[in-house]
Amino acid sequence: MAERDTISRQEEFEDVALEHFDVLYSTAMRLTRNVHEAQDLVQETYLKAYRFFDRFEPGTNIKAWLFTILRNTHINTYRKASRQQEQTDFERVEPFYADPTLFPEWSDQASLEEVLRHVVQDDVKHALDALPEVYRMVVLLADMAEFSYKEIAAIIDCPEGTVMSRLFRGRRLLRKSLAEFARKNGYVKE
Repeated sequence: MAERDTISRQEEFEDVALEHFDVLYSTAMRLTRNVHEAQDLVQETYLKAYRFFDRFEPGTNIKAWLFTILRNTHINTYRKASRQQEQTDFERVEPFYADPTLFPEWSDQASLEEVLRHVVQDDVKHALDALPEVYRMVVLLADMAEFSYKEIAAIIDCPEGTVMSRLFRGRRLLRKSLAEFARKNGYVKE
């Protein structure tokens, strides 16, 4: 009987939780800015969610519950990592900067245009990454995960008014950052 309960619990968890994998992963990517860390964060989120699935109240918002776990896990991981200094091995990164001719894929115009398309996306990503954490989290939850103010407030544990304020300020900072990028690159006239 216990094995059957475990199987039905696992099936129930998979039915309600796994449909949110893509949005959790994209948010984790924005938070961590690293594929492997995002994968670890989502894996840890699902592990904790499954472990404490008996505490989840059926009929409530599973997506918000998962994002709360994701957020708390990210914060705890970030705090732990900030206590340890990250070191970069110069010998590993030096070849990328030493000689641009080592990258022949940039030599023709079509390839250059393909690279530029990713560079523009990277500038948007950098603008988002440059936002202070409190604004970035709210912008990600509102604009990428499409949560309501009320759901975001529950996820980050603050009043709805604070969510609205942070979202307004975060979007304004993004607009300012991207406007400078657009002017510098000739997308808008000065």
